[in-house]
Amino acid sequence: MLFTPFEIKETVDMFLRYKLDIRAITLGVSLLDCAASSGDEIRRRIREKLLRVAGPLVKVGREIEVEYGIPIINKRISVSPLALIAGACGETDYTPFAQTLDEAAGDLGVDFAGGFSALVQKGFSTGDRRLIDSIPSALALTERVCASVNTASSKSGINMDAVRRMGEVIKAAAEKTADRDGIGCAKLVVFCNAPEDNPFMAGAFHGPGEGEACLNVGVSGPGVVRAALENHRDANFDELADIIKKTAFKITRMGQLVGMEAAKRLGVPFGILDLSLAPTPEVGDSVARILEEMGLESAGTHGTTAALAMLTDMVKKGGVMASTHVGGFSGAFIPVSEDEGMVAAVRSGSISLDKLEAMTSVCSVGLDMIALPGDTPASTISAIIADEMAIGMVNNKTTAVRVIPVPGKKAGDWVEFGGLLGGAPVMPVNAAGSEAFISRGGRIPAPIHSFRN
Repeated sequence: MLFTPFEIKETVDMFLRYKLDIRAITLGVSLLDCAASSGDEIRRRIREKLLRVAGPLVKVGREIEVEYGIPIINKRISVSPLALIAGACGETDYTPFAQTLDEAAGDLGVDFAGGFSALVQKGFSTGDRRLIDSIPSALALTERVCASVNTASSKSGINMDAVRRMGEVIKAAAEKTADRDGIGCAKLVVFCNAPEDNPFMAGAFHGPGEGEACLNVGVSGPGVVRAALENHRDANFDELADIIKKTAFKITRMGQLVGMEAAKRLGVPFGILDLSLAPTPEVGDSVARILEEMGLESAGTHGTTAALAMLTDMVKKGGVMASTHVGGFSGAFIPVSEDEGMVAAVRSGSISLDKLEAMTSVCSVGLDMIALPGDTPASTISAIIADEMAIGMVNNKTTAVRVIPVPGKKAGDWVEFGGLLGGAPVMPVNAAGSEAFISRGGRIPAPIHSFRN
């Protein structure tokens, strides 16, 4: 991969002035060969394998940062869904498996470890139920472990029993970490059509269809895209689309370079490059501000969904021209607490939970890092999940829910999570109940277009 001197200077400017970074390099590791009849033996095998396979990850990441001058914000690991591995033993509480994963992550020096996960879009195994029941305590007793549950897919429909249970689990996880404003929920995401190769937390896991190990990369550059648009304020939409696409191409080339080099040094295959505009709480690193640069007075006003649709599509079109293996989410994240522009829009009243839901029909993922009143019923949270799963199922795309019902907080209060998680106003929810709807259980069938065999 050759770069001209002009491209090198342009990329350096992106790093120094517009907050371009490699958001994460994530080493996915299969733990399928760690299954055993004894929980102690499984945990011993997990620890030994992770230390052996992922041992050089942080060192390699730091070497690349120094040699190439490219900031890599997080070094992470993801593992096979632990419900598949722990299910081989007779233990009913899977918290010790999360603690083993957390300890290994600490020894490796990585920022997060994903894979305390279950895939239940069509039904539950015994291991799935036990893992889901263990999520609140697992997240309360660990620092780096992230959990995810896939409750729906375009092929299988929506497992409404799982959706109902996840509303209860989210409430329990918030209560278990009430002394930290329910931060356990920030490490838990509920999916429809979860990708098996996603490098971003909290939803990363090493899917059953993946190989023994691979290196996935997540690139982020909302500041770069906004800066590119600032110089073309009189451009029409055709021109704007082309600018975004070309900018995404440049960002992706840089991510491809880092991913290939990291995989080579680790001795594992390069997996995918996830080109997602993932914001941070820092000013100048906001997806909402890109939408406003297109001409919206504030994110959330009329026209926001159309602007976001174009942004997401052009990011993907630019990315696939720069890398053969674009995957994961790839598009635009719209979290609230992690995006200063989104926070400003919520505070001004320009954006609501309902508008965010509409925007998820065209963005990369879904309702992300949203603080809810602490007294929000579990059934209401389940109903929010059900709506988001329906959008993903019908549109054949990944959608997700990561919400935090903050104990003791009410709508309008402020909650601070810290670091990349940022802070956000608590958003109100619809006061009308959904209990009777959620309590029906069963499965919402997949749409007719799912039958393609």
